[in-house]
Amino acid sequence: RFPPDSDDEIAAMAGSKRRVSDEKDVDKEAMKHVERLAKQLRSEKAPEKSLAELQEVQGSSVHGLTCREVVERPSDEILERVAEMVFKMVQNIMNGNGFSYEVPSRARNNQMYVPELDRNVLKDNVSARAFANVSTSRKVAITTKVLQLVQNLCLGGINVTKRDLFYTDVKLFKTQTESDAVLEDISCMLGCTRSSLHVVASEKGVVVGNLRFREDGDEIDCSKMGVGGKAIPPNMDRVADLRSEAKFILLVEKDAAFMRLAEDRFYNKYPCVIITGKGSPDVATRLFLKRMKQTLKIPVLGLVDSDPYGLKILSVYMSGSKNMSYDSASLTTPDIKWLGVRPSDLDRYNIPEQCRLDMEPTDIKTGQQLLQEDFIKANPEWIKELELMLKTKTKAEIQSLSSFGFQYLTQVYLPRKLREGDWI
Repeated sequence: RFPPDSDDEIAAMAGSKRRVSDEKDVDKEAMKHVERLAKQLRSEKAPEKSLAELQEVQGSSVHGLTCREVVERPSDEILERVAEMVFKMVQNIMNGNGFSYEVPSRARNNQMYVPELDRNVLKDNVSARAFANVSTSRKVAITTKVLQLVQNLCLGGINVTKRDLFYTDVKLFKTQTESDAVLEDISCMLGCTRSSLHVVASEKGVVVGNLRFREDGDEIDCSKMGVGGKAIPPNMDRVADLRSEAKFILLVEKDAAFMRLAEDRFYNKYPCVIITGKGSPDVATRLFLKRMKQTLKIPVLGLVDSDPYGLKILSVYMSGSKNMSYDSASLTTPDIKWLGVRPSDLDRYNIPEQCRLDMEPTDIKTGQQLLQEDFIKANPEWIKELELMLKTKTKAEIQSLSSFGFQYLTQVYLPRKLREGDWI
């Protein structure tokens, strides 16, 4: 009978369903398609891992252009590169050429999508940042200060957050946006990832489900972390020995959907690891997702809102962000399957009209821009879904499924999706 007649009956139903889920009675029928996908993933030849490997095949350039990509580097190598940079800078001053830095451009027109790598990379254009130039003199001072801080961190072997870095000299930096941007510049200049500089982002993403690992020597069991889940460590160097019996990774856009999945213990009946970056993903969440897929060798299924921004968030996980295209090798997880909520689901699952939203002009513009992205063009099924969204000018959030009941997501929608292998 639906809906139930009383609050007591609702509570009884919820308790009964949760006990069933806790007993770990795995839905083997729903796992068949996922296991087939995992087997296919393991059997496929691994794509080119790095830009350097691709350049070896194609020559020094990629599609006729010289590109750059950063890699993880040890502290002693970072210190050597800092010393070389400072020595070169001093030589330029003594030769009468002035005080300046050569900074790789991270502008949109200096980026390109490489199909063989399925991610964005940075082209090799650089610009001079001169102290004698009024428009860039302050930026040179900030660059020098951040470079000094990075050297001290590498010498001390300690990690700090970007916020800590900002507060070392708030009068110089003025806003954290400025110190953050220069930090990204220095990563490019030194050819290393941001984590190699011992600067990490604050904790944001969370993970729950069938996953165990060691963090700084401590054993972590993500199935015993409650509804809130385990905060994803900002420093991947301290994460080791990832183990799991999960069949897939469920990547969720929003915290609200994550909490519903965690509270219903979805990962017991459908063995999985559930992870969210709580909206636009941070670096730690992207690093952790990539590490999980590489280590566990299981597929990643994405659950995002049916709107252009949901798809954009999925694209950041897959192909990288424009802002950090120089570090796409360590931050991207290719071949994430779009499980839902897709535009075609709105009619297929009879989402009520009152739960659908009209797209704003900015939504339509973002959707049209996505259609021009190379990684979208490479997937005809994604194009079809995006075109349907733009044609109907309708969007919907994951929470729209709650119109059928708060547990519809975990007990009907996702189980049906898994049983039918309905992902693209």
